[in-house]
Amino acid sequence: MTNLRLARPESASLDVDALVVGVVNDDSAVRLAPGAEVVDQALDGSLVAALTGLGATGKPGEVTKVPTFGKLAAPVVVAVGLGDSYDDEALRRAAGAALRSLAGSSSVAVLLPAATDEAVAAVASGALLGNYSYLNYRTGNGHKQPVAEVTVVSEADADDAMRRAEVLAESVTLVRDLVNTPPSDLNPEIFAETAGRVGEKAGLSVEILDENALVDGGYGGIAGVGQGSVNPPRLVRLGYRHPEAAKTVAFVGKGITFDSGGLSLKPADSMDWMKSDMGGAAAVLGALKAIAKLAPTVNVVGYLAIAENMPSGTAQRPSDVITIYGGKTVEVLNTDAEGRLVLADALVRAGEDEPDLIVDVATLTGAQLVALGTRISGVMANDDDVREKVVSAATRAGEAAWPMPLPDDLRKGLDSAVADIANISGDRWGGMLVAGVFLQEFVPDGVRWAHIDIAGPAFHKGEPYGYTAKGGTGAAVRTLVQVAEDVAAGAL
Repeated sequence: MTNLRLARPESASLDVDALVVGVVNDDSAVRLAPGAEVVDQALDGSLVAALTGLGATGKPGEVTKVPTFGKLAAPVVVAVGLGDSYDDEALRRAAGAALRSLAGSSSVAVLLPAATDEAVAAVASGALLGNYSYLNYRTGNGHKQPVAEVTVVSEADADDAMRRAEVLAESVTLVRDLVNTPPSDLNPEIFAETAGRVGEKAGLSVEILDENALVDGGYGGIAGVGQGSVNPPRLVRLGYRHPEAAKTVAFVGKGITFDSGGLSLKPADSMDWMKSDMGGAAAVLGALKAIAKLAPTVNVVGYLAIAENMPSGTAQRPSDVITIYGGKTVEVLNTDAEGRLVLADALVRAGEDEPDLIVDVATLTGAQLVALGTRISGVMANDDDVREKVVSAATRAGEAAWPMPLPDDLRKGLDSAVADIANISGDRWGGMLVAGVFLQEFVPDGVRWAHIDIAGPAFHKGEPYGYTAKGGTGAAVRTLVQVAEDVAAGAL
């Protein structure tokens, strides 16, 4: 993990490899954002002229490098665009873009506008996340290493904000690493063991059910999805308890370590990134890890429903009927609608913890990408107030989310001729919502519940932007932590 520290504005004289400053687009010209003044003074007031000469516009994420010609200890100033105005998310993205451009450097000082604790946290987290690289399978010396030390420059006494940013970045980094790991090296057993080690190190309680315990316990969804693979399924329960907590929140995550679609086989071009189908479970693990360090006054349990969905002679078949934990039966009409089956088991099991709120998170439907694209999660709930507050938590955490309905009329499409419910609808429309309607059937009576579909946001297939790397993004970790903190504060 990158070494992170806080320093005062006189740090423009720091002996670092680069100084990062912000520039704002102002009527088609550029002006320096607060924090850059001390650097401009050292350069005899020439920074704006130099940036203008180099074609800088100040648009969000634009990076322009200016040599200092020995006038500062740092050999280069990196100016990053903030647009015509900026909020905390803009600061996160700017810091991330700047740090990505400085891969291979050993030390960087960031002088973006950071006068408040919130702004300091945004700059710090953006820098740490933008500095991320997944190099586990790279060979040779041709790949630039992340920046080793990042200094955030601010007048604010923001040590707590810095620590919180660092904790969250560590957890997001963990999730990114897990999502990026090839499925050959992260099967259900390895994922469960990893979760157990992370949980124990964080001081969480850990319970892991193997394939035999799942069958004996009646977890027909997880067992059914996993029965086609040589790598058997797992259910992991993690628990955080606060001695003064009056409320409990349960997080449930989909953990399909690879999704071939099963016998309802996916096309090849939809399969190559299905190592990311465990992003929801990874997010739950990352959130519990962060919560254990931040210690909000709330009890939190996390369930990781883990399986590998493969075609074989032992795989479940379209038209099979399985029994979910708790006794409800499901006709499996499409084996590629498997995430809702493993989540159903875990949702029912989470109810036994008597939570005040359940939030599940899953890379659940291609329909989420059709409706909301690759960067915005869909949020559904059995309570309008919960839905709006989860969306608010996501927004405040810096993760884009949008409220979606759960129309009652969609339930009829899930009627089965032979079981309590089918796992897909005969109607092709509203697939993201239909999946939510299905999951709602397994939420314990009287328990508030929200469902977050992160099918697009969990894995970024394009070029990096802001603090978002190519590949695993760590989506939903910050949202879940914020939800837990909101419950602790009585706001949710």
